[in-house]
Amino acid sequence: MKSLLRKLWIGTMLFPLGVMAQNPIIQTSYTPDPAPYVHNDTVYLFVGHDEDDALYFKMKDWTLFSTTDMVNWTYRGTPMSTATFQWAKQGDNAWASQAIERNGKWYWYICAEDTTKHLHGIGVGVADHPDGPYRDVIGKPLVPGDWGFIDPSVFIDEDGQAYLFWGNNGLWYAKLNEDMISLGSKVMPVPGLEDEKAFGPKVMKMDYQLGKRVMKTGYEEGPWVFKRNGLYYLVYAAGGVPEHMAYSTSKSIHGPWEYRGRIQNESPNSFTIHGGSIEFKGRNFMFYHNGLLPNGGGFHRSSCVEEFTFGENGEFPLIPFTKEGVKTPVGTLNPFQRVEAETMANSYGLKTDRRAGREHYVTSIHNGDWMKLRAVDFGDGKAQTLKASFLHIKAGGAVEFFVDEMGGKPIARLEVTNTDEKKVLQANLQKEISGVHDLYIIFRDMDGEMFDFDWWCLE
Repeated sequence: MKSLLRKLWIGTMLFPLGVMAQNPIIQTSYTPDPAPYVHNDTVYLFVGHDEDDALYFKMKDWTLFSTTDMVNWTYRGTPMSTATFQWAKQGDNAWASQAIERNGKWYWYICAEDTTKHLHGIGVGVADHPDGPYRDVIGKPLVPGDWGFIDPSVFIDEDGQAYLFWGNNGLWYAKLNEDMISLGSKVMPVPGLEDEKAFGPKVMKMDYQLGKRVMKTGYEEGPWVFKRNGLYYLVYAAGGVPEHMAYSTSKSIHGPWEYRGRIQNESPNSFTIHGGSIEFKGRNFMFYHNGLLPNGGGFHRSSCVEEFTFGENGEFPLIPFTKEGVKTPVGTLNPFQRVEAETMANSYGLKTDRRAGREHYVTSIHNGDWMKLRAVDFGDGKAQTLKASFLHIKAGGAVEFFVDEMGGKPIARLEVTNTDEKKVLQANLQKEISGVHDLYIIFRDMDGEMFDFDWWCLE
């Protein structure tokens, strides 16, 4: 079936590619529980990883992506897995996470099953760079396993005090010491969790600790904590199953909290919703996951993003789900420097490697697979050649580059013929191109897996 679909793409080009959807923003793997973080001029997106063959929450590791323009996302590797934490159940239960930088160190807070307590607990990996390597420097859970101890959210207040929030069917928080790897207070329940004025109208929900359905306020799980214009925000998945996104606010990190309403409705083809918002280059973006990739669903979830504007009184609007995602990029892509092949805005059929470290590539490339990059700045039209690097060459094949639409005559074509370990190829551009355009890259000609794709650039 997949081979037939590829042939239809190549033979007919019936789909209006110029207006193709960009949500979900990552197509090469399932990426639930997006946790964005702004550092200098880059947005880092820390996500989970639903396995392709999952029938439940089958999750072994956490992955990282980044962007500088909010439309082209670069895979930065798989820096952490359950194997990073010797106290965690291995090979599964790598659930939601969030990361933050402080004093030149990166702290990635995760939840995984604590093999001592056989319940999820909160751990932390530490690294010198966002893409790792991460180490479990304390060798044990930061917060030992207990009922509902999942979905950590980390926040550093303006006075330098850091806090950690977490919880499903309950909500807890604690201060973090400046080292970010030890608690600076006892574990405290967030006040008002049973108060409708704090966390919304009560609904009948399953309490897994009690093993029965009970009336509870809207708060369910997935807290996301931040501060804006002196007001503390607590965003969370709400309403039981299926979940929607809601929020409460407070003038103090310690409460009392005031319920402010819905942010997003129930996520398409997913009974959970999880994410958070950032401000980047003067614009606001909300991240969440849905189940709309091929074969997607409640256990195959994918990160999405929508742009929004706060109201005059700091309120979230009700943010609709769109297929287009971010319509206007916040920057452009420079093709005159090395562009990693794993940088893309959209794709079909492709995968990325599953490695740690900083060297990555696109793999699982077959006839008819493609990728799209948005807002590529060709400058004043002086580009003459296109160069690209390929790895692990198997069947070989051709790579064609198109501007603005996937059809017509390509601006460049590269023939990958030899079964070499690595090859750098170069082709002359077939026409002068200037200004900002979308770029499509199509892989053609050979049956079977063709090669791995490392990088490309213009000269």
